[in-house]
Amino acid sequence: MKLILKIGLLGFCIVCYWKTEAQTPVFQDSIPPFFVMNGDTVNTMVLKDVYIYPGQTFTTARQEAQYQKLIRDVKKVLPYAQLIYGILIETYEYMITLPDDKAREAHLKQMEKDLFVEYKPVLKKMTLSQGKLLIKLINRECNQNSYDILKAYLGSFRAGFWNLFAGLFGASLKSEWDPDGKDAVTERVVEMVEMGLL
Repeated sequence: MKLILKIGLLGFCIVCYWKTEAQTPVFQDSIPPFFVMNGDTVNTMVLKDVYIYPGQTFTTARQEAQYQKLIRDVKKVLPYAQLIYGILIETYEYMITLPDDKAREAHLKQMEKDLFVEYKPVLKKMTLSQGKLLIKLINRECNQNSYDILKAYLGSFRAGFWNLFAGLFGASLKSEWDPDGKDAVTERVVEMVEMGLL
């Protein structure tokens, strides 16, 4: 752990020194693979953001159990939210290559059937809280709520049907991600899972 912190601090110092020397803003996409400083070639790399949180404290055993359940649920559901984001990007990129609306509609119907066959057994095994969490994490990953995504791809009638269906179980496809408010603890858990700390 100390070695990781030392490497991170060294990288931070190099980037700070480089920025003060350059005096121009540097964006991630514009960082060259190396730069020359005082005649020496220095390799560069972009590191992922690192979030450091204080230790989690609990006043009751019930709170700790809820936190452990949240960690378990995030680990189970987050990969599916990320998968959905990937599928949406891939679908959009493929649909713009199709010649007309009829071909797009046929592709969406076939894709909907294929997704149901592949993921219905997995979704049926999720608990209600995991399903609600999935809806929220889709909003986090895609920057849109699930209702708007379904409306864009399947139309307002089918999106309304699925929202009504979710409502029967106390969920809403219009749920929004609030990382600074009611979803702050979940955001913390998601970031720690993404960094491999949980």
